[in-house]
Amino acid sequence: MNLFDPLTQRSLTLRNRLVISPMCQYSATDGLADDWHLVHLGSRAVGGAAVVIAEATAVSAQGRISPGDTGLWNEAQLEAWRPIAGFIKAHGAVAGVQLAHAGRKASAQRPWEGGGPLPMGQGDWQTVAPSALPFDADWPAPRALDIAGIRTLIADFRAAAQRALAAGFELIELHAAHGYLLHQFLSPLSNHRTDEYGGSFENRSRIVREVIAAVRDVWPDRLPLWLRLSATDWAPAEGPRGWDIEQSVQLAQQVKALGVDLVDVSSGGLLPHVKVPVQPGYQVPFAARIRAEAGVATGAVGLITTAEQAAQIVASGEADVVLMARESLRDPYFPLRAAQELGAQIDVPLQYQRAW
Repeated sequence: MNLFDPLTQRSLTLRNRLVISPMCQYSATDGLADDWHLVHLGSRAVGGAAVVIAEATAVSAQGRISPGDTGLWNEAQLEAWRPIAGFIKAHGAVAGVQLAHAGRKASAQRPWEGGGPLPMGQGDWQTVAPSALPFDADWPAPRALDIAGIRTLIADFRAAAQRALAAGFELIELHAAHGYLLHQFLSPLSNHRTDEYGGSFENRSRIVREVIAAVRDVWPDRLPLWLRLSATDWAPAEGPRGWDIEQSVQLAQQVKALGVDLVDVSSGGLLPHVKVPVQPGYQVPFAARIRAEAGVATGAVGLITTAEQAAQIVASGEADVVLMARESLRDPYFPLRAAQELGAQIDVPLQYQRAW
């Protein structure tokens, strides 16, 4: 495999293996995407990426990370996304959206405002989680979801998927990573339930399987469905076992049979103050292991910053696609530059060809 080889998933053919990772912009009002999102996402489509995935988009108002998050819980938000998805597609990329619920990490300030929990009485809201365990000592305790709340949550993901389809998106990624709600159910460090959604691996992962089934019920068979996982909580070795790569492989095997076409492999986010061995490509081995042992396509992400590095990941078979995050913030046209560096063919927009 080469970085600029096409990749077919269901009815779609990705023009290369470079994907723009969903990156929150914290710039929406009432969940509405606006001109910032059009320019931000549209420029990455113009820049040659195969897939452009819109940021973590809340399936309910309660599920927002911050008041600036985008949403897909009402029709106005659907209409706001429609021209953005259309622009991405018009410039040769697949328009994707990540559907998410922040759980106990919701009701937070924007990063440039501090990133902590919103002060009480200043636009904050009640958060929910599998168990009433706060994210950190200075965070409020969430309300543990009851069974009716879980049913509502699943229905919210289903309805958001329907709106994503109506808005023109062709790929959905479900967010079960980075310490947000679905990840909170997966990890025994944040899920202390004793009912059918807690305890064993099968019970803790039940909600992820049920969300996938609900989304697949309304998401056409012709379109891909991706799942983002944190492969490990990076929990200290001397403490209780958290979510880890062995459980991630097991879940990946199960979700493939449910209609997930690719697992986007990240890590961490559940626990504050943990030591993460950050270095270039530090999460790639997780993607490689899931790909090899679960037999499902994977995406690699995390401190991948050069064309050569991205090409090596794909050529070695460690992952099927490379997701660019912060490097694409630095350079929206990374795929065009990478193709030039690697001597690969790539379509350059007519308006830009004089520079290439």
